[in-house]
Amino acid sequence: QVQLVESGGGLVQAGGSLRLSCAASGRTFSSYAMGWFRQAPGKERDIVAAITWSGENRYYADSVKGRFTISRDYAKNTGYLQMNNLKPEDTAVYYCAADPTGYIHFDESRYNYWGQGTQVTVSS
Repeated sequence: QVQLVESGGGLVQAGGSLRLSCAASGRTFSSYAMGWFRQAPGKERDIVAAITWSGENRYYADSVKGRFTISRDYAKNTGYLQMNNLKPEDTAVYYCAADPTGYIHFDESRYNYWGQGTQVTVSS
């Protein structure tokens, strides 16, 4: 079992930065892929970024490429999403999720474990 707890959300002006953290419990997290998803009001939840269990491969949605960076710290059992040059359209609830296959998938049904979400609001 893996439990995930996100933190780091908040209110920021356009052009600003935030770093989201996803603290995991359970020794198996290091063998899981990790994804960050977001859901804006009235919209479906979409994948933003993902990283394989090894950290060797990463995926970014086109809308965040060049602005967001996904990473993980195995010693701390924590994943991160560094978000720079934030835009009002980045406003959403952000969720981290763990995929036990260890590899990147875009379908959220592949992710067995989810955090509670953290709100990110970007003002113009």
